[in-house]
Amino acid sequence: MQPLQRTGLVLLLLASGSAVAASASLKDIRVWASPDSTRVVLDLSAPATYTLFTLANPERVVIDFDRIDANPKTFRVPDGSGVVKSVRLGERGRAGLRVVLDVSEKVETKSFLSPPNETYGDRLVIDLGHNLAATPAEAQPPVPVKVAGGEGQRDLVIAIDAGHGGEDPGAIGKAGTREKNVSLAIAKKLADQINGEPGMKAVLTRTGDYFVKFRDRIGRARTNEADLFVSIHADAYMDRSVRGSSVYVLSTRRASNEAARWLADRENAADLIGGVSLHDKSDVLQSVLLDLSQNATISASRDAATRVLAELDQVGRLKKSEVQHASLIVLTSPDVPSMLVETAFISNPEEERKLRDPDHQDRLAGAIHAGVRRYFYDNPPPGTRVAVLAARERGQALRHVVSPGETLGDVAGKYAVSIDELRQKNHLETETIASGTILEIPVAGT
Repeated sequence: MQPLQRTGLVLLLLASGSAVAASASLKDIRVWASPDSTRVVLDLSAPATYTLFTLANPERVVIDFDRIDANPKTFRVPDGSGVVKSVRLGERGRAGLRVVLDVSEKVETKSFLSPPNETYGDRLVIDLGHNLAATPAEAQPPVPVKVAGGEGQRDLVIAIDAGHGGEDPGAIGKAGTREKNVSLAIAKKLADQINGEPGMKAVLTRTGDYFVKFRDRIGRARTNEADLFVSIHADAYMDRSVRGSSVYVLSTRRASNEAARWLADRENAADLIGGVSLHDKSDVLQSVLLDLSQNATISASRDAATRVLAELDQVGRLKKSEVQHASLIVLTSPDVPSMLVETAFISNPEEERKLRDPDHQDRLAGAIHAGVRRYFYDNPPPGTRVAVLAARERGQALRHVVSPGETLGDVAGKYAVSIDELRQKNHLETETIASGTILEIPVAGT
């Protein structure tokens, strides 16, 4: 059978310019599944030449190696996961090898050879995109989770990002604790606490052991119209005595570089920045609007991070007593306040032990939750359920600007108060109200 799709022969040359050596061997195959893609990683002893193509009826992805050491009869293949139903190996000529990925549907393939890092050696990484058979009419965009609150107001959405995942373990402690597992455990506990907070909803950028690209993490927060993005991590350093929590927000230098990237990207330039579309604006106006949005976002990020840092100080030691600034991709959303929390040093034996403890994970999640709650109760966004609850907590009245065509009954229903209460609070003799009128909304205790 002839290949239906051929993505081309990829040759990797050594730094000397000579051809790849023939001594490479296949050491392991790993499969990681996420909701929208599956990653297959082939661990190699050295760079190798390969050809990748797809076949149909049934659907499968084929990787051919011309020269590689591996015995198909004894090699232990992994179980299927995600779109990969099974993995098979077969001989290809005298010294070659064929790896077949049986897939459950048509997939889009991307592959690249990755050099060694602190955790892994040479790797061939293959990403398989899902749901390509759906027609445009069937392919629906992600549904935002932002929903109405109990009193006619929307809930705040907190995007919670568990760092690393899948083939990226993050930092690894002396006892073998992996950052990706700790960050996910704390993220899930934080999500549970956020979801238990009236007026707030949590969105996790990942819910399992798989890797999500940095900009996809930002994209998921923006798709769900998040009010805040919190990325959870565990720090590491060669000196195992270093310890403590830190909180980071985006540096202004990185913000300037990101602004240039966004404006250069046509797709992003047509996106919404703080609710304002840029696609019909001049280049100068685009730059001004984006700069204003980013400055406001960084300021809000710093305010929220300061409160989270203060709460973490009640749980354990701080590495730095002030919010830090860094050039981190996951913090670069132009219109979603974002912070990165380094919960502790996984490289410190005592802190590694604490990070493994579910009770300590609860305390860390509780501190982040308390900081987030404190920030939003101090700065409640208009039109949110938290704004109502915060005003009630302070014994203050809310204010509402009457929209064209809005009646007193509409306003009363939105805030779950009676028309008579509204009239008495605002000294109104009739139910007729003009557009632009500012009404005080009575809440308990006012």
